[in-house]
Amino acid sequence: MSNTGRSREGARSRTQIILLFVALIVFIMLLFANFAYLNTQSNYDKQYIGHAGELRVLSQRIAKNATEAAAGKTQAFKLLADARNDFDVRWGYLRKGDPATGLPAAPDLIRDELRTVQRDWEGLRKSTDVILASEQTVLSLHQVAATLAETIPQLQAEYEKVVESLLQSRAPAAQVVVAQRQALLAERILGSVNTVLAGDETAVQAADAFGRDASQFGRVLNGMLEGNATLRISQVEDRDARARLAEIAELFEFVSGSVDEILETSPELYQVREASGNIFNTSQTLLDETSVLTNSLENMAKRRTVNTIGGYVLGLLALMSIILIGLVMVRETNRQLRETAQKSERNQTAIMRLLDEIENLADGDLTVTASVTEDFTGAIADSINYSIDQLRELVVTINLTAEQVAAAVTETQATAMQLSAASEHQALQISAASTAINDMAASIDQVSTNASESSAVAERSVAIANKGNEVVHNTIHGMDNIREQIQDTSKRIKRLGESSQEIGDIVSLIDDIADQTNILALNAAIQASMAGDAGRGFAVVADEVQRLAERSSSATKQIETLVRAIQNDTNEAVISMEQTTSEVVRGARLAQDAGVALGEIEGVSRVLAELIESITDAAHQQAESAGQISQIMTVIQQTTSQTTSGTSATAESIGNLAKMASEMRRSVSGFALPSSKKAG
Repeated sequence: MSNTGRSREGARSRTQIILLFVALIVFIMLLFANFAYLNTQSNYDKQYIGHAGELRVLSQRIAKNATEAAAGKTQAFKLLADARNDFDVRWGYLRKGDPATGLPAAPDLIRDELRTVQRDWEGLRKSTDVILASEQTVLSLHQVAATLAETIPQLQAEYEKVVESLLQSRAPAAQVVVAQRQALLAERILGSVNTVLAGDETAVQAADAFGRDASQFGRVLNGMLEGNATLRISQVEDRDARARLAEIAELFEFVSGSVDEILETSPELYQVREASGNIFNTSQTLLDETSVLTNSLENMAKRRTVNTIGGYVLGLLALMSIILIGLVMVRETNRQLRETAQKSERNQTAIMRLLDEIENLADGDLTVTASVTEDFTGAIADSINYSIDQLRELVVTINLTAEQVAAAVTETQATAMQLSAASEHQALQISAASTAINDMAASIDQVSTNASESSAVAERSVAIANKGNEVVHNTIHGMDNIREQIQDTSKRIKRLGESSQEIGDIVSLIDDIADQTNILALNAAIQASMAGDAGRGFAVVADEVQRLAERSSSATKQIETLVRAIQNDTNEAVISMEQTTSEVVRGARLAQDAGVALGEIEGVSRVLAELIESITDAAHQQAESAGQISQIMTVIQQTTSQTTSGTSATAESIGNLAKMASEMRRSVSGFALPSSKKAG
């Protein structure tokens, strides 16, 4: 078989395998999609069936609770409302789906069953709403009936006691008959109430009868208490009987008050009973229909287009695809094995032919040329021919290079000897330069030391100036305190002068009072002398007052003299204080000027210290630089010595290189080259 035929057959097999793999992937994807769909639908079916089963239970629960609610049980109304709401919710899940769980609406396969249940549920729901809407009425009416059931037997018992009292008091027979008839009428009232509560077709007539009987009972009771000529009832005279009739009247007030309520609510109660009956009848039908719905949901999986059988078919197709892929791959493998065996045989023949052609190459014969064929060894033969050509050129190049190296080595060896002599001379010059640099470094170190000492002196000058500045500031602060104290003392002395002025005013006032007193004493003495003997005692008092006035006047003059002396001293003290304050201010100003001068000295000293410190740093840097230069020169000297040694070694190596070039020429002399290469 030709290469073209084999290629076509291989391409056809690969195409078949690819198509079968694609089909297998498609079948597997469809299989998983089918199973996923069936699993989802199965979960939906379980939820549908669960809701439908609950609807069956709820239909009977609604009927039971409706009957109990119509009978007046309070708890039944709540249970009925819960059952109705639960039925509504679950029915909504079947018809519209449940967004919370992702449940969709029931499929159209059960559309007829859903429509039937919906029709009956609407009727049952309306009846349920009627019962729930009448909750208060039903409960109230049953409460009234329960109270009547307790009250009416009490009325009967009381009337029996009234009959006994009438018989004992030998009352008229007509009164006894009326009392007995009232007990029977109470029994009939109770029966009418029970008929109304039954809610059947006679409930309305029973309510009317209850109203008439209650009215008749009330009129007769009133006639027995007060008498009624129309009813031909005479008033009961017996005290015990009247007391019991009064108790009966109190009990009957509830009965008479309930008449209107029973008459008004009896039609509504009839509707409730009718709705309860409808619910009971419809619930059985609804139970049957929800059962049918449940069965339809359970059988719905068999009616779907996509079901388990489709999954089995897809699985079988996938298995068949795997088998076909295996068969095609086995066939392709066998074909490739046959082609590999044939190709291996052809390659073995080509390899042996190539080895025969390049056998002389191992002996250094570069004139060999390998045959280039269409077999896989053709590329190898071409590469070998290329390698032989490159090897030929390499041998020629080595020969030429060896000759050139030998010539260059001779020249390089002479240059190396000259370089060695120059390196020795350079080492001597570097040694002298290194000594000079070391001397310069020592001088720079001395300059740096002197600069450091100058910097320390400048720093002490700055510290002393700073301390003097602080002393001046403290002196200024002390003078400011003295000035403030002097000013405060001056103010106090001024206030003392003002106080002494006030004392002078008071002394003047006392002097005026003494003058007035002296005048009054003279007047009193004159009046006493005019009075004769009667005024003699008063004259003595007037003389004493006059002497006291004169002494007061003398004392005030002395005080006035002292006050003037105090005022003069105070004024002189104030003037002295003001002069002292001026001197203190001037001294503070001079101290401040001294502080400014010290501050300038401190600034100059600080600048000088900074300059000296800069000089010190520069000297240190120069000393360090000189040391580094000295070290560098030492390194250069060492390097020069090494260069000298290296140059000598290089000269020896160059000699060895010449020997190696000769050896290289001898090593390639064994290769046989074509005549054209030798000439080149």
